[in-house]
Amino acid sequence: MLRIGLTGGIASGKSAVAAMLRELGFRVLDADSLAHKLMEPGNPAHDEILAEFGASLADKAGRIDRAQLAAIVFAERAKLDRLNAIVHPSVVEALFHQLDEWERNGVRDASFVEAALIVEAGIHKKLDGLVVCWCTPEQQLRRLIARGMSEGDARRRIDSQLTLKEKLRHATYSIDCSQAMEVTRQQVAALASRLRRATVGPAAT
Repeated sequence: MLRIGLTGGIASGKSAVAAMLRELGFRVLDADSLAHKLMEPGNPAHDEILAEFGASLADKAGRIDRAQLAAIVFAERAKLDRLNAIVHPSVVEALFHQLDEWERNGVRDASFVEAALIVEAGIHKKLDGLVVCWCTPEQQLRRLIARGMSEGDARRRIDSQLTLKEKLRHATYSIDCSQAMEVTRQQVAALASRLRRATVGPAAT
């Protein structure tokens, strides 16, 4: 089973590509969703985050206000690094546990790990390849503003991640999400065919 990373800058089209891959029958693990679950009450990361950033982040039910937390960490790089240091190890462990389970259960098709910070966290080094989704920085900015984010917040989010040039330096495959959705879909279909040819072996039927 090929283990492939799927990443891209914020608002670059990564989630749309992940959805297309799922429609084509591939398994896609969403690292961001896993991180959110690990921040729920009862998980170690939850308590560490409140100890580090303040108990006032939690509501009456103990759930962390992620918007408030984001405002804190994206205003100061050191705080973002500290949050990532708390959350990433548990996320990586959960991701590879699931990948191992799929492989033990006989999955032969390529499986994907979708993560915004896959390169920053070093996860790509443990995978068989990396797909980088991209669009222009101007498109990222416009898309984030269209989602209701202020221009200042949008720029801070973009600047907190590796540059497109750096991400593409690690790419095995790239998907251009700067054009019409149908163009992106064609690229995803071509990638799917390529990966399925790569995973066909003697035991395949």
